Amino acid sequence: MLRRMNSTSSPYRVIAVCTGNICRSPMAEHMLRAALEREGLDGVVTVDSAGTTGYEAGRPIDPRAARRLAITQLATDFHVAREWEHGWFRDRDLILALDIDHYAWLSQAAPDRESLEKIRMLRSFDPAMAGRDLLDQGIEDPWYGGHADFDAVWHQIHTAMPGLVDYIRAAVASSAHLARQAL
Repeated sequence: MLRRMNSTSSPYRVIAVCTGNICRSPMAEHMLRAALEREGLDGVVTVDSAGTTGYEAGRPIDPRAARRLAITQLATDFHVAREWEHGWFRDRDLILALDIDHYAWLSQAAPDRESLEKIRMLRSFDPAMAGRDLLDQGIEDPWYGGHADFDAVWHQIHTAMPGLVDYIRAAVASSAHLARQAL
């Protein structure tokens, strides 16, 4: 179930979550933001990211992740890693876990059923991965690897983008419809 926005001026809020917020989640954040902009949804959707830990808080995006995003002209100059804040369960409409550990951590920390229902594996939006076991939907941490590992992460996120954008488009349309009905 999606949280309903109070008015058409309230943005639909999406957050991507990984461990340290320097590799996978900022890649997903920037890729999703660009995909939404291409679809004309950037004015009604906000996207950000965070880590389940504070290990990397305050640091920039990993240079290998920045390099991979730069190949597609996505700038990451202003990214600063941050740790998940509990209040974001209430403030976000969609919470994207990048692997099974993040999904489990978020699920255990969720304060209520509504918050729990907001949590999804990012790759569940990839038609080839939808319906598969959550373990199969995870994106492995590229931090210990090289450029090829960051390329693999980019590809895994990229294949989920069309389904994710469609899902968000439908959620925004539903929220706008409900807001109009409430007037």
